[in-house]
Amino acid sequence: MKPGITYQLYISAEGFAGWTSPPITLSPGQFKIVSGIQLRIATETTTVNVHYDPIEVATEQLKAEEKQRVFGIIPNFYVSYESDPAPLTSRMKFKLALKVSTDPVTAAGILLVAAARQAGNSLDYGQGWGAYGQRVGATAADGFSDILIGGAILPSLLHQDPRYFYQGTGTTGSRIRHAMFSPFVCKGDNGEWQPNYSSLGGDLASSALSNLYYPQSNRGAGLFFSNFAIGTAERMGAGLAQEFLVGRFTRRGGHVK
Repeated sequence: MKPGITYQLYISAEGFAGWTSPPITLSPGQFKIVSGIQLRIATETTTVNVHYDPIEVATEQLKAEEKQRVFGIIPNFYVSYESDPAPLTSRMKFKLALKVSTDPVTAAGILLVAAARQAGNSLDYGQGWGAYGQRVGATAADGFSDILIGGAILPSLLHQDPRYFYQGTGTTGSRIRHAMFSPFVCKGDNGEWQPNYSSLGGDLASSALSNLYYPQSNRGAGLFFSNFAIGTAERMGAGLAQEFLVGRFTRRGGHVK
């Protein structure tokens, strides 16, 4: 080292961060002991890439929804309890509609409704096992057309979400309004609220189709509008039940929440 020139020592070792000394200037004949040398363990940088795939998220959420049952028995698949649910693809919408339509509990419900119609002599099929079978077919057709058109076909074409979005919080009044307006307002696949053309269209289409297979004496404009009104009222009642009662007894992912 030449006198009068400023130097700095740099020390490195594998696995450690390098160490640089303060500036050192020596006079002729001078020597210096360098102290305070400390080598720290080298810092490693880890990069984590987070990738959000809405289809993967929607698939997982749909799997959870397909397990939702009231008291662990009655299907409650068309309700989302997520605070920020991912939109369903068209394939998922059809899958959900078929899942509900083919569930054994749904089939049992059709038999019970047909029995109630038989007891009340609703629809002019008469009485007896043959008439009961016709009522079963009509009830099944009503439900299937409504679910398929209002829950899959129109939501796919119009890019709307057919599910009921549970609010669960807020004032009682806001929750009642949310439930009562659910047949008329829905979420689009873009996450925005919009007129529920899918639900209303499904009720209208199902009511129109019933004129094809109901007894001649039960057909006509009166049947069309009464079925539409009943279907809409049922959705409003279902929304209220979801908001204040059904959610408490729905088993989600193996637990009642």
